[in-house]
Amino acid sequence: MRRQFLVWGLSACAAAALCGAPAALGATPQQIYRDYQQHGRLTQSYSSADLQRAQRDVALQGYPHVGVQGAVQQALGARAVKSGGLPFTGLDLALMTVGGFSLLLLGAGLRRFAGSRGGMATRPLTNVEVPALEPISLEAEPLALRRLRAAGSWARGALALDAAMLLAAVLAAELGAPGAGIVEIAPVWLVAYAALVLLLLRVRGLYSWHVRLQALDDVRAVVTASGLAAMGILTLRLFVPGDVDDLAAQSIRLAAFSAVYLSAGRIAFDWAQVKARRQGDTAKPTLIVGAGRIGRLTARRLLEHPEFGLQPVGFLDKEPLEEPGLPVPVLGASWDLERIVEQHGIEHVVVTFSRAPSEVLLREVKHCEELGIGVSLIPRLFESVTERLSVEHIGGLPLLSIRRPDPKGWHFALKYSVDRVVAMLILFAAAPVLVLLALGTRISVGRPIFFRQPRVGLDGRRFEMLKFRSMRAADEPVVLPDLPADTAPGGVEGDDRRTGFGTFLRRTSLDELPQLLNVLKGDMSLIGPRPERPDFVELFERNVHRYGDRHRVKSGITGWAQVNGLRGKTSLSDRVEWDNYYIENWSLWLDFKILLMTIWAVRRYFALAE
Repeated sequence: MRRQFLVWGLSACAAAALCGAPAALGATPQQIYRDYQQHGRLTQSYSSADLQRAQRDVALQGYPHVGVQGAVQQALGARAVKSGGLPFTGLDLALMTVGGFSLLLLGAGLRRFAGSRGGMATRPLTNVEVPALEPISLEAEPLALRRLRAAGSWARGALALDAAMLLAAVLAAELGAPGAGIVEIAPVWLVAYAALVLLLLRVRGLYSWHVRLQALDDVRAVVTASGLAAMGILTLRLFVPGDVDDLAAQSIRLAAFSAVYLSAGRIAFDWAQVKARRQGDTAKPTLIVGAGRIGRLTARRLLEHPEFGLQPVGFLDKEPLEEPGLPVPVLGASWDLERIVEQHGIEHVVVTFSRAPSEVLLREVKHCEELGIGVSLIPRLFESVTERLSVEHIGGLPLLSIRRPDPKGWHFALKYSVDRVVAMLILFAAAPVLVLLALGTRISVGRPIFFRQPRVGLDGRRFEMLKFRSMRAADEPVVLPDLPADTAPGGVEGDDRRTGFGTFLRRTSLDELPQLLNVLKGDMSLIGPRPERPDFVELFERNVHRYGDRHRVKSGITGWAQVNGLRGKTSLSDRVEWDNYYIENWSLWLDFKILLMTIWAVRRYFALAE
């Protein structure tokens, strides 16, 4: 924190020293007169302060071209009218739209080559292949240098892309400034603004390597940095003598163009990174310390999600736990660390649980740091760890304080109120679509239009969940399926009685829209764990760890597990893990992010349905 404050202070001082001398030079009354004399009108965009000085200037009143007074008065009136609206023109919106969508299309094109599976959708472990462990020649390029180059290439690429996007944003903002009647910004302020944005992005960690690539989180950081930098430059300019006209409009334009261009560039860049990771081009050979249950689970997750960028090549454990079907070998014990690192080019180490003493694990961590290897730790009691952590110290002992949102507190009460308002707005806006879907359901399967089924929600209470019917009535009672261990129910159970229209509803999730009525009634929420049938709930609460914790909040139409690929007949324990993560790390931003990811997922399902 002290380092961040120091960086902020030095940056502010440097910007003030850089920009204090060349104050913005205004136009003199004589220049305004010459402009009018040469063209018969005012061709330049003069600031209000310049126009007011010209209006008050005694010498100008004696000029033979008295029409200049009327032109000055007209320009002042136009500025007064313009100040009441947004400082954007149609050209500005076109520049934002074309620039942003061009970058998004580029990123989408790169992502298409990575396969149709997006986001966090899991890859079946049976299809995963671990590359052969080929020893690396010790006479080749030094390992630390290779790691430095590999880690720095993407960071340099991100920095170069952000700098290019800032340049494009500044040029676009300045290109449309005359049309909006706004004075152009002095170049020195533009340079200071761009430098401050890049510094803020650096402080937010956008040029560091991350396991999970979250484009929406990057967009949030970009928008925040653009706004803060614009406010910072505006504040500095207030203390610089000279013309301060159009400061607010200039700052808004800079922040808006920068946010749009940087966000589009970041999304395209993240998609390119995901593509490269899935193809294995940038995957880091990873050694997992500890071959117990958590170590095996870590390896399984990394194999299923190549977009994490960590390729597990082996375990380090003296007493490993055997698990058939996991294609990751045990390479040795703690004393083999340096040999394994050199032979297999290990670039990252994940320390999980093992029977090795803490002193041995600490020695391994220090040894990895000496070798220049990145180290990640899975802490004890990891199920209680949230993203809201504060660290204090008792001597040399770190004290982690965990803050969790209270499902019974005012935060969730506000969430449920917002859910009802949003559900009502969606129902009004989508009323024509709902009528068409109801008509299609009536024609395809007859009455009733709604499928009603008891589900378990908040605090274990039962409610009746609504869907559009997608299947014909069964001739015989439907028997609950016998599911494999750790598999959630989903999809079509028994005979496939779906109609053609019902298949379309199921694939696009449009059959879930009537649940907006459940939200309006208060039984459900827009975002939350998906509700389950009472018979399954009783079974799962006995067999699945922490399954009952999902009922701390209202059930949702969509959820964190669903947008991360856990829909239908997927791992139940994984789904419970994601659901509890959502509850314990809830925020309005997380809800907003899930809504955006849901819209993106529904768009893909529409494409598949076509």
